[in-house]
Amino acid sequence: MSTTGDTRTEPVDEAVEVEKTESSENPPAGSDPGPGPARRRRVTPTVIVAGLLAALLLTGTGLLVRTHQLTDAGATSNTALTDTGATSRVIGDVSNTLGKVFSYTPEDTRATELAAKELLGGTAAGQYEALFGQVKQQVAAQKLTLTTHVVRAGVTRLDGDSAQLLVFLDQTAERKGKKATTAAAQLSVTARFHDGHWQITDITSR
Repeated sequence: MSTTGDTRTEPVDEAVEVEKTESSENPPAGSDPGPGPARRRRVTPTVIVAGLLAALLLTGTGLLVRTHQLTDAGATSNTALTDTGATSRVIGDVSNTLGKVFSYTPEDTRATELAAKELLGGTAAGQYEALFGQVKQQVAAQKLTLTTHVVRAGVTRLDGDSAQLLVFLDQTAERKGKKATTAAAQLSVTARFHDGHWQITDITSR
């Protein structure tokens, strides 16, 4: 009887397993959830995670770039925006110098030359000396008066005793007996702190 019982038990178990397998692989009609909601629930989290990773990567890259810019030696050494006192001093000295060396009258060009020798240095001093040597002859012959006024000036870089500026100025020229004319000019100026004041060392017309 024990042998007969064993042979009866095994087929029953197999039938149950087959039945379970068939029911899982072939669900009853009407119970199929369909491709819509179930698939969307599986795909949507993946898309969201991918989007979040992309956003984090972009944000991380931006922060790294910004951090590099802020910690770069060139950026941190530029105190044009942080040292307002020094910036104002540079603008004041450079504006005063430009007003003096680019203003003259036919009766007195000597004062302009002396101002240039005191307030200009480096390349600017040599350039000015060569240029003014030609100009002063025309000033006397044409009775020309030139007045220069700085309209606006900004320090683009300030690093210790060196500075770079962008300057906008108006120049009014008047010949004796004729109407005065005014022209605008834009200069890039390099200056260095020397003997207690900012001395222009290079001037480039823009």
